[in-house]
Amino acid sequence: MSLFEWVRAQWRTTTPVPKRRAAVLMETALPPVAAPYVALYTYLQDRYASNVVLTFEQMEALLGCALPAPARAERDWWTSPVGDMDGHSNAWTAARRTATPNLLARTVAFERLP
Repeated sequence: MSLFEWVRAQWRTTTPVPKRRAAVLMETALPPVAAPYVALYTYLQDRYASNVVLTFEQMEALLGCALPAPARAERDWWTSPVGDMDGHSNAWTAARRTATPNLLARTVAFERLP
């Protein structure tokens, strides 16, 4: 038996051909955040800094749309989840942060909870 014949015989008997299998999709847990605010949640979740300050313009760029009028005029829109009909506060609470707006400077500080 030649070396080639021996290798061929060994390869045929010891290496079964794997069967093709359907691809398995991994299910990822979606955050409990309303669709328009998922980008803000993702941004805050992925930041290592304990304190992240964003301008209204930066948030609008993240969201791809303008912030609602109450966000620009009412502090409670940022600090009180009561009356949160559109689920906006879940964007930072799900990322384990609190929001502290500065309406005059048009910024919001998002601080990580301990």
